[in-house]
Amino acid sequence: MATTPYNPAEIEVRVQQRWEAGKAFEVNEDPGREKFYCLSMLPYPSGALHMGHVRNYTIGDVISRYHRMRGKNVLQPMGWDAFGLPAENAAIKNRTAPARWTYANIEHMRGQLKRLGFAYDWTREFATCSPDYYRWEQLMFTRLMKKGLAYRKDAEVNWDPVDQTVLANEQVVDGRGWRSGAVVQRKKITQWFLKITDYAEELLRGLDELDGWPDAVKTMQRNWIGRSEGCEFEMKVCDADGVADPRDLGVRVFTTRPDTSFGMTYAVLAPEHELVAQITSEAEREAVEAFVAQVAQASEEDRLSEEGGLEKRGVFTGAYLYNPFTEKPVPLYLADYVLMGYGTGAIMAVPGQDQRDWDFARAYGLPIVRTVQPPEGWEGEAYVEDGPAINSDWLNGLEVTEAKEAATAWLEQQGIGERKVNYRLRDWGVSRQRYWGCPIPVIHCDTCGVVPERKENLPIELPKDVTFDRPGNPLDRHPSWRDVPCPSCGKPAKRETDTMDTFVDSSWYF
Repeated sequence: MATTPYNPAEIEVRVQQRWEAGKAFEVNEDPGREKFYCLSMLPYPSGALHMGHVRNYTIGDVISRYHRMRGKNVLQPMGWDAFGLPAENAAIKNRTAPARWTYANIEHMRGQLKRLGFAYDWTREFATCSPDYYRWEQLMFTRLMKKGLAYRKDAEVNWDPVDQTVLANEQVVDGRGWRSGAVVQRKKITQWFLKITDYAEELLRGLDELDGWPDAVKTMQRNWIGRSEGCEFEMKVCDADGVADPRDLGVRVFTTRPDTSFGMTYAVLAPEHELVAQITSEAEREAVEAFVAQVAQASEEDRLSEEGGLEKRGVFTGAYLYNPFTEKPVPLYLADYVLMGYGTGAIMAVPGQDQRDWDFARAYGLPIVRTVQPPEGWEGEAYVEDGPAINSDWLNGLEVTEAKEAATAWLEQQGIGERKVNYRLRDWGVSRQRYWGCPIPVIHCDTCGVVPERKENLPIELPKDVTFDRPGNPLDRHPSWRDVPCPSCGKPAKRETDTMDTFVDSSWYF
């Protein structure tokens, strides 16, 4: 039997025109039918679809059509995650405006998606760079600010000295800015943050309610949140003989294993720690300052990497800390793998029970004392499993759980420590020193301080008459947009010229 060959150029165009004329995928409220909502994450309008787009949106479309065939009232919308650095890069390269480049790409990619025949309700289309969209983002920001959940603080960032902007860790390639190629610096500047750490425990509990999610994904999320129970305590700065520093300086450390404290043979500070300049001896100052400058050029990923050898990654400060358990001083080092963003920016090092501490101790000729008995015949290096306490005075013979409790109770009795829960999760830095992003709706007033913009003045729209003729954020160079009256007192004030991280735009559109 003869068959007519399938002709997509003729058949698909004809059917798609019929769908569009009949508004086949436009959806309205219908209380009598079960609803189904299917949203694949919105694409970035980079200029053209690739096969990753085709794969992703085909999966969503199949799911939508399946539920549609079962009689459900299906909403499958489409839009554009449109802010971000690539558009600004393209604007500079092609001597055009980011908005013009973005909307031209949207026009082209919309046509491609329609040719693929996906069942989208195009009447609900939006772009995150539209003021109609980011008005709500700005309103949310002002409400978060009033609740204390959006705040400013000084923070260490990756700074591109040529483009004069903060870079995410992913935008630092081999220590250089991905766009300029300049050596990236570590720099402390004032940034806006969202206080997501207030929700760490809620986020963690919520993972248990995600039915059907892959265990690997939930494990990754738990590790990202990184809950750890332990103890935080203070050690006093002293000299090599254990004599306390006359300035009464102390360093606080957090540990999940206070039971191993008798095996602490050295301690480590982050190079950015506020005490570094004060505790460094004159004999070690030159080496310490050179090391701090070297670390300032490295990204967090490089600093946390296991590659390169620990013997090149630390320096002795010339100072000591008094170990309250052994009543002896331990040398205090700096190391690049200790970050200020985690815990207190200081660690007690127990090489017998931690492999990284073991490697560092071996590299720098530091003592190693085991505090947990390894099994008979153990030939490894650091022993990280359970066992009875050894070399630990009044903790000897206790199993790990008992020893932890006893050590923590002792620190509390001495008044130098307390139980604490720490999280690896850090607050979200959302400031970007770029033009093509949602303006942060804040006014800086010499009289009133930092003031959220009034609701009736939202959205604060990006100005269109900007130039990219030199590095830096063009909003800083736009006085008619930047200089405004304070919404509280009416005196001359200035807008915030940082814009929001593009991931803020894409975190709420669902």
